[in-house]
Amino acid sequence: MVLSKTKPTMATADDAPTAPTIGPFYDALHKAYIVALGEKLDSPSSYEGAVTEHLRMSGVYWSLGALSLLRDADEVDKLMGLTSSIGERPAIIDWVFACYDKRTGGFGGNCTGSLDSPCPHDGHLLYTLSALQILAMADALDDARLDKEAIVKFVASLQNEDGSFSGDEWGEIDTRFSYCALSCLALLGRLPLPNWALDEEVKSENEDSVIDIYKAADYIMSCRNFDGGFGCVPGAESHAGQVFTCIGTLSLAHSLHLLDKGNARDGPDFNDGGADLLAWWLAERQCDSGGLNGRPEKQADVCYSWWILSALSIMGRVSWINTSKLGQFILKSQDNDDGGIADRPQDMPDVYHTFFGLCGLSLIGHMGRIGDIEGRNYREVDPVFALPSDVVQRLGLRAQVISEYGGVVKDRLKTHSILNMIKTP
Repeated sequence: MVLSKTKPTMATADDAPTAPTIGPFYDALHKAYIVALGEKLDSPSSYEGAVTEHLRMSGVYWSLGALSLLRDADEVDKLMGLTSSIGERPAIIDWVFACYDKRTGGFGGNCTGSLDSPCPHDGHLLYTLSALQILAMADALDDARLDKEAIVKFVASLQNEDGSFSGDEWGEIDTRFSYCALSCLALLGRLPLPNWALDEEVKSENEDSVIDIYKAADYIMSCRNFDGGFGCVPGAESHAGQVFTCIGTLSLAHSLHLLDKGNARDGPDFNDGGADLLAWWLAERQCDSGGLNGRPEKQADVCYSWWILSALSIMGRVSWINTSKLGQFILKSQDNDDGGIADRPQDMPDVYHTFFGLCGLSLIGHMGRIGDIEGRNYREVDPVFALPSDVVQRLGLRAQVISEYGGVVKDRLKTHSILNMIKTP
């Protein structure tokens, strides 16, 4: 099969129909759904609360992230009790610190006991990142309770000789953990940046870096497959979720040029191959319904609106999918009775798909159009850090993105380093 490298003709976010044409958006219901979720899950009789108890840190991050795209920081704080208690419920950031595992140096997914004498779950990279993202939204990364050096040591201790990262002390390896590790270090201001012009001997002598950023990037490239996609480990099946974690890692490492060269030893010239092949594979994930799936022959799922669009945004290729049809799919997955967004139309909503559905609507520009019509100023999501763009700007976080054809860069991405790797066809 011959793969054409001609830019496909697809609807861009700016060409998509206006909000009323795509479908209704239930702002008030979504707000109420998110705000009520915490109390619902805390109920002793909640089945959902019981089965998600181990990943509560990520659940809180998804909730705060979703509401933060709908409301400004002050209203989020007031509605959710982010920095101050609401009634008998402690402030969210106080609970986050109660989940800190001093033994490992990372954050666990939850804790038992009281806040005065908590028993946190074992530290893990997944929940350490969620905790730091929550603290970033709360503007609390300088809180005296945050032991930054211990967290940096925890992250660094999980890098393996081949550049991969384990999720925790028990050793599971997954490209998700590479993204989590680099994102944690970036949020803490301790992520080293590479200089790919250096020779191999000089790179290996850089003992001051907390991690080996070169090995981290090269390991990600070792997980790339013949179809352009990425798996969780070398040789594993390509999966859209892993694509985001791999592209996100390369973006954080300012190493997106490796997409078209494989690794630094191949030379400095670009050849327009690898990034286009990956973008084609991602574009082929769009189903007849307009939604996106994670692998061939699978059903569309709203969460891939984030995993795929974020990667395409970083690579400057969002226009390679039909954003209007995707917007319709996400909006059809809303619950018009109770609020929230499900994995697909007619299913039950959950906060995971609510957050990533809103992220998808943001990345195609639909939230902005709704806001213009309804008089709301919705916040945009950053495709690298999965945080509101204003939070990324406030913290001075800077990753790397690829410009679109013609050198165009979306406003939300202009704070990042721009790699002009796409040639005009």
